Amino acid sequence: MREVTVATVQMQPELYEIERNLVKMSDYIATICAQQKVDIIVFPELITTGYECGVRFTDLAQRVPGPAVNVIAQRAADYGVFVVFGLAGKEKVESILYNSLALVGPEGDFIGEYRKVHLHGEEQLAFRRGLRFPIFETRHGMLGLLSGYDLAFPEAARSLALDGAELLLVAANIESAQMDEQRIFLQARALENSLFIAAANRVGEDVTLSFGGESGIVTPQGTFLASLQGELQPETNLPAEGYAVARFDLGDVRRTRETRHTLQHRAPDAYKMIVKKY
Repeated sequence: MREVTVATVQMQPELYEIERNLVKMSDYIATICAQQKVDIIVFPELITTGYECGVRFTDLAQRVPGPAVNVIAQRAADYGVFVVFGLAGKEKVESILYNSLALVGPEGDFIGEYRKVHLHGEEQLAFRRGLRFPIFETRHGMLGLLSGYDLAFPEAARSLALDGAELLLVAANIESAQMDEQRIFLQARALENSLFIAAANRVGEDVTLSFGGESGIVTPQGTFLASLQGELQPETNLPAEGYAVARFDLGDVRRTRETRHTLQHRAPDAYKMIVKKY
């Protein structure tokens, strides 16, 4: 048995308010860990700033690792958990920004960064796209990170699976109107690659956009182990803040792959068009 417990948090960040959002994230970590033993906690994409920051991303972006990563790394050390969260990252050259995910570990260590490859809408005006899908080897297995719109591209999850990923941690800012697509993408990516997916999608509104939540955890069979679908605020009927938790055996990845053979039956020599620029 290779059991792991994962929590996916859906929260509403305050636009531009990094310090307040870090406090709220810290409170979630404390609350979750006080209630049960958790190994990994996943927060949404751009959770430290909000999504519709426009040109202000230039001022809000931080180095990775940097101040925000250091704060969450300390919280991770306090409770002995891995934490994934989204932020606007920047290079030494101040004008080069990325839609980044940071992974910190239970020793308070910075483990790595993923820079979003598939940028959507106005993200393309603020950020430079990433160029690779890194794998992180941890005591809880081989972890891959994806961000929101990446889910729409099967090549992203497949690349991680072929590199050995057993669990994909997805941080997202998916809009309310796209929830049907999100559920399909999550189930399809898990099923076609025979791996677990834990996805955290934010809720609330920024300037013009409303976000749909439905954070959850999907098995290699494409079924939801846990989901916040249908969790609504009674006063507004909008998706509510909260978190989903599930415990599962990562050994199920290998057993499923040995039974289903989806990866083994690939025919790469017939896929030349996949890597051809449209």
